[in-house]
Amino acid sequence: MKRREFLSLIGGAAAWPLPGNAQQTGRNYRIGFVTPSLRDTPPIHAFFDELRRAGFVEGRNLSLVPGGFGVRVDQYAEASGVVVKAAPDLIVCDASPARIIKQLTPTIPLLVMGEDILADRLVDSLSRPGGSITGISIMSPELNGKRQDLLLDAVPNARHIAALVDPNLAQPERLQQYKDAARNRGVELSVIEAKTPQEIGPAIERAKAVGANALNVLATPLFGSYQNRGTLFQKVAAMRLPAIYQWPEMAEDGGLMAYGPSFVDLYRQRARMVLKVLTGVKPSDIPV
Repeated sequence: MKRREFLSLIGGAAAWPLPGNAQQTGRNYRIGFVTPSLRDTPPIHAFFDELRRAGFVEGRNLSLVPGGFGVRVDQYAEASGVVVKAAPDLIVCDASPARIIKQLTPTIPLLVMGEDILADRLVDSLSRPGGSITGISIMSPELNGKRQDLLLDAVPNARHIAALVDPNLAQPERLQQYKDAARNRGVELSVIEAKTPQEIGPAIERAKAVGANALNVLATPLFGSYQNRGTLFQKVAAMRLPAIYQWPEMAEDGGLMAYGPSFVDLYRQRARMVLKVLTGVKPSDIPV
């Protein structure tokens, strides 16, 4: 599928009509989560608000199975097993735990959000996902280069910048593209890695130590999570590094700049797709 067609599909998805009030009277719908997101955060609040608007209210006709929120990478297997064992009507998860859950159950519908769930082979195609999985591909690595350009525009005197990278998700060919793009503007790019929350602060210190004048915080759940934003913002401020981030909410929460889709709005879109499944639409018939 061409990029323009893909973007048209996404734009159309947000406007799909809901199968309003199609829930079964007297039934309790059960949802499972496996996500690093914490329960008491704006995106999760937005998710349940969207369900509530359609008549699915937690504590009345909607409940959550145990497990699921604030799950670390090393806990994905255990949490996935607990949630699958509870046999919910649907599981909301990220791409990494989806690979595990897919092996545990071929029948429980999965609503997955990841960088590119087609490339991850979780679905057969964008328009006809097939099987029991559908979801959202946020394609955020494609915006890392755009964020770099915006950062260089904002700091025109910079001759050395750094990219903060999660090596668990890093793609060497893309990193080389960012280096080449920076070089074309007369700027050196250093790649600085952090693969755990504890490594974020020291990594930013290394960026400053190698002479970087600005920082592009590349897209990853590790850097975008609400749990780690405080560390990011405080250390970047202490090092006096202009920085750009993935989610616009990060600029609202204390970061200097951000470029990308709204994280909160993505969770509302997730909820609208969940509503389709809860009211009888098969995941295989819901386009990514």
